[in-house]
Amino acid sequence: MEFNHYLEEDIAAMDTRKRAAFINALSGFKSASLIGTVDGQGNTNLAIFSSVVHIGSNPALIGFINRPDSSSRHTLENILATGYFTINHINEAIFKQAHQTSARYPRETSEFDAAGLTTEFSTLIPAPYVKESRIRFGLSFAERHDLSINGTILVIGKVVEVILPGDCILPHGAIDIEKASTITISGLDAYHSTRQLARLSYAKPDKWPDEIA
Repeated sequence: MEFNHYLEEDIAAMDTRKRAAFINALSGFKSASLIGTVDGQGNTNLAIFSSVVHIGSNPALIGFINRPDSSSRHTLENILATGYFTINHINEAIFKQAHQTSARYPRETSEFDAAGLTTEFSTLIPAPYVKESRIRFGLSFAERHDLSINGTILVIGKVVEVILPGDCILPHGAIDIEKASTITISGLDAYHSTRQLARLSYAKPDKWPDEIA
């Protein structure tokens, strides 16, 4: 197999769009999520993100990276205004609608309507869920961290509630996201279904892991 070797200066010299596609693919397969918000006037917003990450489990914290707010960022603005947002897994049935939410719609247009997705609300938070999503959870805004290196923003939320099919909860506590048809994304625009290879036992220095049910 022949390998290419790129140096920092080679990457910097790339066309802007090619560099974005190249670097976005470097981190491998990423989560594919829709973040739902509402503004102070009740207008709903929906946007696709591939930067959602686990921050901690006690308390239950999830974060995501928001691009610089030098231009209008409806998701971030709505979270700061209302204090709540939802994260909705993307499944195989809705990935094209989810991708459509990345279009630059004006503030007065709801991406739910534009992409043909359905709002659903709980009694605990004002932010909208995606009804078609099978694994979804609501969060309250916890912290904002501005990253000076490139102007991006780490937004951290505290999990308020989780909604998912009962048969997707495994005996040891984990969630079978594959059973819910959750998909993944690579780069900026490539969507993938998944297939579990195995679950492995807890790693210990003196023992090679076993496959477990």
